[in-house]
Order: sequence, then C-alpha cells, then structure tokens
Amino acid sequence: MTLFCFNRAYEQAGMMLKEMQKLPEAVQLIEKASIMFLENGTPDTAAMALERAGKLIEHVNLEKAVQLYQQSASVFENEERLRQAVELLGKASRLLVRARRLDEAVVSILKEKNMYKEIENYPTCYKKTIAQVLVHLHRNDFVAAEKCVRESYSIPGFNGSEDCAALEQLLEAYDQQDQDQIYDVCNSPLFKYMDNDYAKLALSLVVPGGGIKKKSPAASQNGVSQPAQGGSRAEEDDDEYAGGLC
Repeated sequence: MTLFCFNRAYEQAGMMLKEMQKLPEAVQLIEKASIMFLENGTPDTAAMALERAGKLIEHVNLEKAVQLYQQSASVFENEERLRQAVELLGKASRLLVRARRLDEAVVSILKEKNMYKEIENYPTCYKKTIAQVLVHLHRNDFVAAEKCVRESYSIPGFNGSEDCAALEQLLEAYDQQDQDQIYDVCNSPLFKYMDNDYAKLALSLVVPGGGIKKKSPAASQNGVSQPAQGGSRAEEDDDEYAGGLC
C-alpha cells in the first residue's frame, strides 16, 4: 500500500511539473511512476499513466509521444485488453503519418489491422486498409498497395464493400497516372471523413510525374487539340478544357 501511494505521489508530481510547463520533466516522472505501477501489479494504471504522458508531450515531441503510446499499447496487449491496446496503436500510427515516418507507419497500421481482425471488428479493418494503401502510395510503392488490397479480400465483407470499390478505383487511377480520377476518389466522403492525418494524405496524393490530363472531346486522333481557324492560343486552351473533367 505504501509503495502504491508513493507511485501516486510520483504521478501527481508529474502533473505539477506539467502545470509549470516543464513537460519533459513531467513525462520523465510519469514514466518512472508507470514502471512502479507495473512492479506493484497494477498494469492498467501503468498503461493509463503512459497514455497521459503521451498526451502531455504530443504537441512538443511527436517521437516521444509515439513511444509512450506504443508502450501503453504493449501493456494493455500483455493484459489481453486488445480494444484499449488497438486504440493507442491508432494514436501512434497517426502521429507517425503526421511526422512522415511512413515506413514505421506501415508496420503500425498493419498491427492495428491484425488486432481489429482478432476482435472481429471487420468494418474498421476496411478503414485500416484504406490507410495502408494511402501510406504505401505516398511511399511510391504501388506493388505493396495492390498486395494490401488483394490480401484484404479474405476479410469478411470487404470484397463488395464501398471501401473495396473505392480502393480498386484509386489503384487503377494511380496505375494509369490519371490524376483527375485520383482527385475524384480522394475527395469522396469515404476519404474526406477519415481521421484528419489520413484525409490529408488522400488530398495530397499525386502520381509520379504529376499524372496526365484527360483528353478533351475535341482532341484529334493524333491526340493534338485542333484550334478553331483563326483562334488565339488562349482560345485554344479554353476549347481544350471546355468539356470539363468528365
């Protein structure tokens, strides 16, 4: 009991340092407290302390926050509290994406997805597949993105879902270097209403080389627009896109 009270005192000291805007020192104290909570046989309290430390430092040091969330997730996972563990892994994944540590984000998102499979939360697996594909494409790894979708066909309900259809459209557009189609897919509600870090990935997705424009109906068989006789260059440009992006 005495040790538990001592641990609490450590954690409270961390909170006091936070109020004094000494965040690194506060986080260090909370980490020490979490170790003592574990040693005292209260892993849930240890995990919550680590999560709290992650929240404290998140806006100051993303890398440290990622580490703390991952540690907290590990404690919950060891206690077979997968729902709590996967929520914290999700926080770590989003911060890795925000920091553009995309190779690490790929690993973290896959671990999330596997946990959601284990607890049979299949609709969230679909969303994690979208996140995986976006990260892979930002890494310019089309093969990995395609493989990710293909492997997800084994998830119950994925094949035939709107998530699957959208990803197939996205991969086809990326493969064809059709930037207009990528824009259309990534601006759909399915992508726009994802967690903010993934929505930003979608909106900033550009195919290598900048993609191609869709040809206007006025294009000739040779692929060259034919301007009206006597028309100016500006008029030619206007005519080329007069039909819009269809």
